[in-house]
This record gives sequence, structure tokens and C-alpha cells, in this order.
Amino acid sequence: MFFARPFRIFRTASFALALLYAALFASSAVVLGGIVYWTVQNSVDRQMTTRIEGELRLLELLLQSEGASELVREVQQRVVYAGNLEYFLANADGRRLAGSLPHAPRKLGWTDITLPDQQNPDVPKKFRVKTKLLDNGYRITVGDDLAPIRAIRHAFFEALVWTLVAFLGLALLGGILLSNLFLRRVDAISTTVAEIIEGNFDSRVPLRGTYDHFDRLSASLNRMLDRIQLLMETLSQISNDIAHALRTPLGRLRNKLETARLSAERNPEAKETIDAALLETDTILDTFSALLRIAQIESGTRTAGFGELDLSSLFETVADAFATVAEEEGKTLTANVAPKLTYWGDGDLLSEMLANLIENAIKHTPEGTTIEVSLTDQNGRLIAAVADDGPGVPDQDRSRIFRRFYRLKQSLPKSGNGLGLALVAAVAELHGIELVAQDNWPGLRMTMAFVSRVSQRAEVLAPAGMRLISAKESSEPMLHIVGAN
Repeated sequence: MFFARPFRIFRTASFALALLYAALFASSAVVLGGIVYWTVQNSVDRQMTTRIEGELRLLELLLQSEGASELVREVQQRVVYAGNLEYFLANADGRRLAGSLPHAPRKLGWTDITLPDQQNPDVPKKFRVKTKLLDNGYRITVGDDLAPIRAIRHAFFEALVWTLVAFLGLALLGGILLSNLFLRRVDAISTTVAEIIEGNFDSRVPLRGTYDHFDRLSASLNRMLDRIQLLMETLSQISNDIAHALRTPLGRLRNKLETARLSAERNPEAKETIDAALLETDTILDTFSALLRIAQIESGTRTAGFGELDLSSLFETVADAFATVAEEEGKTLTANVAPKLTYWGDGDLLSEMLANLIENAIKHTPEGTTIEVSLTDQNGRLIAAVADDGPGVPDQDRSRIFRRFYRLKQSLPKSGNGLGLALVAAVAELHGIELVAQDNWPGLRMTMAFVSRVSQRAEVLAPAGMRLISAKESSEPMLHIVGAN
């Protein structure tokens, strides 16, 4: 997963948290290192100061007890045999009497001086020295090389840098590993959600048995899914039971009406009444069949019939089938279908969706209306439409026509149950099709954007959702596709 989508790791909350902790610990390490460095530096400085001051006191005592000649001899011996400190002894006139330093500052007290190195002239040596005026007018200077302090400083900063690099590297690696583990758990939940969307209501989030936060969350989600599945199954069973329970007596009622109609051939009034009752019974039966079909589609159980299909051929076949019907109604049906366009879906359901849209256009437009069925490929995206130049649908009603049983006022005198476009919406959502109702200036345009192609059929089976909007919500005059949400 990490190698497939590396940048996804860096956008996780766990990786950001790991970096935050790394920054905090690195800052703490810098502060702690500064304290250690300051402590070590002061300790070395104090040791150097103590050695130099102690050496000056010894030489001063030697002058007081043994005299100037013995002081000169002692300084010369210390230069030869001791070698750990540097000396410069001068008389009252400033003439050099003994010592390893070529010269010394005339200022009394502490001073840092720089002298050339005989072994490496390009790199001068720095010394910390203290000059003191003795009782006989002599000036004695004792100093120590600052190289050890510089070496300690260099070693400390080098160690600090490498420590920070190692620490940040380990923090980065830890953040990647934690994020990868985090994403695996999130992806497991996302996969389960996608399967639920597909209609596999038995899918559940896998548990690892660690009883951590993710396991507890997954267990809670699984309990919620169990409850939702039970409620849905109960509701579906109740709806099916009601539909089937009512269809049976309604079927028997229709049979009895048919029998009564045959026996009422000689009574025109009775025959007319029975025909009206038969029509109402057929309408009720069609309504129950449509409701059951919509429920079946919305449940996602129809994805088993998905396959690669010739969408262009499907559109041409349905358009040809309705061309005669439109002509009989005094209307013109034309088809503008691009060839060899394919899609992944259920051919029967897509045919029914298109047929309902065409039938709706034929049924609710006056004579002389022109109806156009189109299917085009717009930069790799299939766009279909059923458009007419009839009276259209008012703006305030376009967002409602996909609701069940919703019918426009001008459509109430005509036969129908208000479920045709609800069935169209259910099929569109199952196939990941974005469906839009718009003004055709004049008339109504039903636009279908086939979001996924054959090569993306896995995504079609788990659509993110569909939004039905009206042209009133759109800022574009003709086509407005809304991202699935």
C-alpha cells in the first residue's frame, strides 16, 4: 500500500502527529544538548583557569622564597619537562628571560591570543593566558591551548547533528509505519462501506482481536450494521409481505371482474363500470410491481447482472422501438447516437431507464413535439440526453419529479402512478449515473452523465452517490454535472 500510494501516507493524522512529536523531541534534545554543552564548557574553563592561577601562585611563591634566578631556571625547566602549559617571563624592561611563548600581552589579567603554529603555519593556535606583575617588577604570563575546548565544541555539535538526523529519520520511519498501519485499518472500514453500498449487506469490518481503539470502533460499526441490516430486512420483508398479500386478493378481484364482465355483455352500464374497475385494478397492480422493482434496484441486489454492453446499440434499439409510438401520437422522435460506445452495467435496467424517459416525454408533450435521444462521448465521458421542445417542467418542480408518486398538476388527468422517474433515478444511482433535469429552452432535457467507463467497472459497482438537481440550481444554460457525493 505504501509503495502504491506513498503520498497518501503523508496526509494522515498519525504521520502529522509523529512529525509533531519528532519536532518536540528534537527541540527538547537541542535544549538539553545546549545545557550539557554549557555545563561541560564551564567545567573545562574552570579547570583551565584553576590550573593557570595555581601555576602563577607557585611561581610567585618561588620568587619570594628562592629569588629571581631560581624563578628563571624553574620556568625554563617547566617549558622543557612539563610541556602542558605555555610560559613567558620578562624583566621590568620587557626583555624576555624565559618561556615557550614568543611574546605576551603587556595587559595584565586574562587575554586570548593567537600565535602561529610552527608545525602547521596555515592554522594558527589560540591560547588563553593570564599575565601578572611580580614583586620585583618581572612580568610572568602563563597560558593554555584552547584547542581541547574547540575539539570538545566540534565533537559536541557533530554528535548533536548526527543525533538529530538519526532521531528525525527514526521518527519519519515510525510515522510512515504508524500511518501505514492506520491506513490499513481505515481501508478495511472503507472496503466494508463500499461492499455495503454495492448491496452486500452481510459484509462486516474485520477485527484483529487487539481490543484497541480501532477494534472497538470496528465492533461498534459492525453492531450498527447488524442493527441496520435487521431493520432493513424487517422493513423489506414487511413491504414485500404487504405487496404480495395485496397482490393476491387484487388478482382474484381482477379475475372476478373479468368473469363479471363476460356475464354483463348485454348490460352496457354494468360493462362500463366493470371496465373502469378493471382499469383501476390494473393501475394498483402496476403500482405494486413498480414499488417492488424500485425496492429491488435500490437494495443493490441487481448488480449481479452487470457486464460489458454496447451502449450505442442499446440506445438505438430503444429509440427505434419508440419511434413508431411517437409517430402514432403525432410527435417526432430522432436519435443522435455515437457508434461503438461501451459501458459496464445491466442492459435490461438501462433499457428500462431510457424507455421510461422517452415514454415520459411522449406522454406529457402535445402533438407536433420533437423528441431527441442523444449519446455522445465528450472527452472520454459519456453524456446522454432525452430532450423535447414541449411545455417543459416549472423550475420549482424539477427537483421533485424524481420523488415517488409525485405528479405535476397538468399530468393528473392522465393515467400513471408517478413512479416512472423514481425508477429512472434508482437505476441511475445503481449505475453511478449523474441525472439532471434541465430547461431545454423550450421543453425539458433529461441529461445522463455516465461517470465511469468499462475500464472503471469496479468503481461503478460502488458509486459514491448521485445527486439530482434542477437547472435552476445550475449556472450553465445546458448541461451541469455535479460531482457525486
